[in-house]
Amino acid sequence: MTEKLPLLIDHVSLSVDDLAVARAFYVKLLEPLDVEVVSDLSAEVAGVACSGFGRSGKSSFWIVENGPQTPRAHVCFRARNREDVRTFHRAGLAAGGTDNGAPGIREVYHPAYYAACVLDPEGHNIEAVCFEPE
Repeated sequence: MTEKLPLLIDHVSLSVDDLAVARAFYVKLLEPLDVEVVSDLSAEVAGVACSGFGRSGKSSFWIVENGPQTPRAHVCFRARNREDVRTFHRAGLAAGGTDNGAPGIREVYHPAYYAACVLDPEGHNIEAVCFEPE
């Protein structure tokens, strides 16, 4: 079913107060989804220090050291399968995140919506979802 749901967004940026803490958290959180740091840019190069995460050399998720973001954001990453959602959730908690929704079906959104949410160190709600059966 995943291939029937094309992604519409090219990239997302979150403003963070402490880039080093956020970067370390997201490295651990996104590893189960095969998302890695693609680019680290200094303030001299980009105007503000930032780290880009993605796959195959393309950054689609950025954290930008620009101070705390208000209101907090919600970002949802697509997972390949339910085990990746569970691993994402465990990785987020192990990296210092806070549980904001254990892995499970969220029928209110869709009968096959299997997701988990973790709050990052700055309170952003980060989610992983898949629509594949067990």
